[in-house]
Amino acid sequence: MTVQIKRKIISVVITMILLAIPLVAMQFTTEVNWKLSDFIVAGILVLGTLLMTDYILQKTKRKNIRIGLIGLMILIFITVFIELAVGILGTPFAGN
Repeated sequence: MTVQIKRKIISVVITMILLAIPLVAMQFTTEVNWKLSDFIVAGILVLGTLLMTDYILQKTKRKNIRIGLIGLMILIFITVFIELAVGILGTPFAGN
């Protein structure tokens, strides 16, 4: 198995572990109420971010550029996730 395939498998496993957190929380409280679509969107966001981070690490050699691009990816991820969760920007994207 190549390193690239192992990285992709690790990304999928990390995504599944992160999605298991709200799934388990839903069993113990009614405050966490995710639908199937919520899991799909969160999975796409997390897996997409991890795969893009892996792509950036493979294609860029300079440390400063890597740090900047990965920081930008994390900022975009956090902004989209928060917008979908609570609608801080008030866009129709969040369902407001």
